[in-house]
Amino acid sequence: MTEMNAPRPPFRNARNAAKLLAVGAAGLVLTGCIGNPLVDAKVDPASPVAADVARLTRTNRDYPRFSEIPAPPTDLRPVGLYGREAEAVKAAGARLIAETAPETWTLGDTQAFADRARRDAGPELEPATDRDSDAFARELRERATPPPPR
Repeated sequence: MTEMNAPRPPFRNARNAAKLLAVGAAGLVLTGCIGNPLVDAKVDPASPVAADVARLTRTNRDYPRFSEIPAPPTDLRPVGLYGREAEAVKAAGARLIAETAPETWTLGDTQAFADRARRDAGPELEPATDRDSDAFARELRERATPPPPR
């Protein structure tokens, strides 16, 4: 049996690099088209939001400082405790699965269980007959009040 080697393109990675370069160049060219259209935008002074726009776009505004960031809370539990508690929950789940696996229990003495359930349920009722159903329906029709005429 003779193996055949399929011809490979000589510069496969060069083709991918050329595509990447073309996409990057196109992106660079297009970023020149993007500007900030809001720099020269004017707000109509008669607009109901003109005062808010002027207030929010002030350039000499006081910016927050890093020193103003509040201290981290001290009443949180340590980070490592989250992992330990998660492992404890996983272990409890694994124990539950192991304790309730199919091979941990068997069905035995099912007849005694069924007899006890029948005894606890009370006396067995006779099945309803058509005559009982007809009598029940007739009684409901006699008790029914027809709606008033329109």
